[in-house]
Parts: sequence; C-alpha cells; structure tokens
Amino acid sequence: MHSLLLGSRWLLVLLGFLTTQAQAAAINTSSGWNMPTGVTGISQDIYSLHMIIFWICVAIALVVFGVMFWSLFVYRKSKGAKSAHFHENTTVEVIWTAIPLLILVAMAVPATGTLKQIYDSTEADMDILVTGYQWRWHYEYMEEDISFFSNLGTPQSQVLGEEDKGDFYLLEVDKPLVVPVGKKIRFLFTSNDVIHAWWVPDLAIKKDTVPGFINESWVVIDEPGTYRGQCAELCGQNHAFMPIEVKAVSQETYATWLEEQREMAAAEAQGSQREWALDELIERGEGVYTTYCAACHQEDGSGMPPAFPALRGNPLVTGEEGYSKHIETVLYGRSGTSMPAYSDTLSVADIAAVITYERNAWGNDSGDRVQPTEISELLSDD
Repeated sequence: MHSLLLGSRWLLVLLGFLTTQAQAAAINTSSGWNMPTGVTGISQDIYSLHMIIFWICVAIALVVFGVMFWSLFVYRKSKGAKSAHFHENTTVEVIWTAIPLLILVAMAVPATGTLKQIYDSTEADMDILVTGYQWRWHYEYMEEDISFFSNLGTPQSQVLGEEDKGDFYLLEVDKPLVVPVGKKIRFLFTSNDVIHAWWVPDLAIKKDTVPGFINESWVVIDEPGTYRGQCAELCGQNHAFMPIEVKAVSQETYATWLEEQREMAAAEAQGSQREWALDELIERGEGVYTTYCAACHQEDGSGMPPAFPALRGNPLVTGEEGYSKHIETVLYGRSGTSMPAYSDTLSVADIAAVITYERNAWGNDSGDRVQPTEISELLSDD
C-alpha cells in the first residue's frame, strides 16, 4: 500500500509537469512537449535543472512501479503467497529514510545554486517597472522617463471569428517592450487593480504583480528577437487578452528607439496644449476606442446590455445634458460597474479624442468637440 501511494504521487507529479509544458508549448511552439530552453543563461540553467530533476523522478517512478508490479505478480494469491507479519524492522526503516534523504540532498544542491542566481538582481544596467492593469501592461523605463501601455494587438474581427486568425493570435501587442541585448535588466512588478502574472517562458520569468507590493526579477537576453508571453493569473473576464511581447534589439537600435520615444513624448505634450480640429479628434478617437472600449461596447457602439450599455443613441453621449457626465465617466469610471477610470491610463489628448469620437460616431452626430485643454483643466482642478 505504501508503494502504491508513493507511485501514485509521482504519477500526479508527472501529469502536472506535462500540463505545464503544454501551456508553455502553446506560447513557444518550437518547445514541443518539453519546457523551452530559453534565450538567457539563467533560462538554460533552469532547463538543465529541470531535466536533472525530471530524470530523477523518472528513475524513482521506474523503481517504485517496478517493485510494485513485480510484487503483485510474484506474490499473487493464486500462487499461494501469504503476507509476512513483522514490525519495527530497524534496518528497513533506516534504509527507507536514508535513501529519500540522499535523493533530496542530490536535488537540493543544484536547485539552491540556481535559485541564488534567479534572485540575484544586483548590479543591473537598467530598471523597468511593470504594472498590471485590467487588461493591459504598463511599462516604465525608470532611468529614461519613458512609459507607455501595451495593449492586445489582435483585431476584434479575429477575436469574433469574422476573419481568419493570424500567426500570433492573442499574442501580439500594439507596443512591445523594447530592451537591449547583453544588458542586465531588473524588472519591478506591481499592479494597479488585481493580481496579474507576467510570464515569458523564453526568458524564464513568471512573476505575480500584486497591488501595493513589489516583486522583482532580472534577465540578460543574449539573442535579438521577439519573445512572447501572457498573463498567468485569472485576473478577470479579459484575462486571455493581455499578452506580452518583448523585443530584444541591438544597443544601437535600442538607442534609436529611445530617441523616437522622446520625440513622440514631446509631440504628445505639444498636442495637449493646442486646439484640435473635429476630424483630427475623430480620427484619433477611433483608434483609442478600438483599443480600449470596443471589447465591451462593441465596434458599432451597440454594447452588451445590461453590463455594457450601448453608446449609440445613448443620451449620455448625444444630448447636451450628458456632456459633463460623459467626460466624468471616462475620467473617473463608474463605481460598482466594469467601467474603469481612464484619467491615469490615457493622455488628455486620447481622452478628448475618444469622447469626441463617441459623441459623433454611429449616427450620434452631436457635433461636440472636446479639447485636450478642457480635460487638463478638469484634472488640474482635482
């Protein structure tokens, strides 16, 4: 009975291992049924440790099941076998205590060395703050004063089955995390709302992002390329729609990208101070709406009542009386509902644009034009 229980436990461990590898294979199709070796030194050390432990488990399972099935066959009742009766055999007890202890020590030595490496985030060349939101990621380059949101890049038409799925269905984003190769990057993880988990198998990183708490990890990517992952915590209805895309580039390409981001930030700052034409606001607002609002309120503004009310023909977005309430709802959300506050998520230009778009799309035709300066004034009053 003891052997049967022990064998069953190892069988469950093996099944759990296969399930985990199947999840990893869904993200990295080249990994097959095994976990990916990854593109970093630490990921390859983890893979080596994984294989050592795996083969130890296989050896234990073979011995346990071998002895168990041999015993069942040789000492079966049909051959007249009778069970032995003995108690407190000191030799047997020492053996079945010492052997597992030696096995655990053999496992602990390489595991301890690898764990020490995993948690050694000192002497990093750069720091990136990763914040989880429902349902997107926010990246802040601490030394560069650059930050942005990364949203699902898969079109809603693919999600709804209206067109064929792309090669990176639900694994593509509008703005990837760009990092240089050959640099030690320390990641700081937190969350703005619920618990998420930042998981990129090729980088051997899987860390929870917990509200009010900071987790950390690090990576040195040796090979340029694009590495994908997903949120690995059940964080709400759109949990499956917050992928991760890390783009590792050369130092020269990274420096060029940084300069482009600074120029874009400067242009964004200027845009928040000028007056926009109606067609400019509608064009920009359509893109913002598709990214942040269409999943709930639908691309045609029809919504999914009662949880997500329709915006098309809604007095809140058509009538003059609802103008201020509409702005307030977008800025601060609506408590007790799934409507989040966008005052900290979107720029003032994006907020002005999406409100203008909603008030003039799908036949609403209010003619209203919300300016970024108006949004800035409201936020400054708060």
